[in-house]
Amino acid sequence: MSAEPFDRAAGRSPSPRDPRLRALEAVLFVADEPLGSAVLAPLIEADRRAVDGLLESLAEEYDRAGSGLTLRRVAGGWRLATHPEAAPAVERFVLSSRHIRLTKAALETMAIVAYKQPVTRHQVSAIRGVDSEGVLKALVDRGLLAEVGREEGPGRPVLYGTTPEFLERLGLDSVSELPPLAPLLGDGDDGGDAGSPPNDA
Repeated sequence: MSAEPFDRAAGRSPSPRDPRLRALEAVLFVADEPLGSAVLAPLIEADRRAVDGLLESLAEEYDRAGSGLTLRRVAGGWRLATHPEAAPAVERFVLSSRHIRLTKAALETMAIVAYKQPVTRHQVSAIRGVDSEGVLKALVDRGLLAEVGREEGPGRPVLYGTTPEFLERLGLDSVSELPPLAPLLGDGDDGGDAGSPPNDA
């Protein structure tokens, strides 16, 4: 007796899914740009015409299933995207994640980078007194900080700086508009360069 599952609605066993669809689906999921059949064909050891046929069937499969994803031809290739009808929910999610409150550690780290940039992880950690690798990575992932170069020296450590997203969130046109630190430090002296915002030229 066959162990193949039986589709009661159709009154017959469903056709097995082409295993190559899984591979194409996985590659398109991790890709950050549209992929043409010329790129995809060698990955599944098929010709370009076969790949296009498989992707067309995959696109139809998403449509029939009412999936939140859609597969489209764009910019000369194929790309997975969220379905247009799901846009309101996706937009609410993106906006809510952008406005999650920053932790005290994140605010400290962001302030140090904003006034001292370009600055290395070691320099940030030295000022805060604790390792700041995880906080820096989180702020980079959120688009508030970015790797802006490497310091000349042993190991060539990464240099961090603020991003346009950082300026947008603070309502600034330039880091030169950051308030001077001197009034906040009172009579303290941190070496003479803390009283002015960094030069963003």
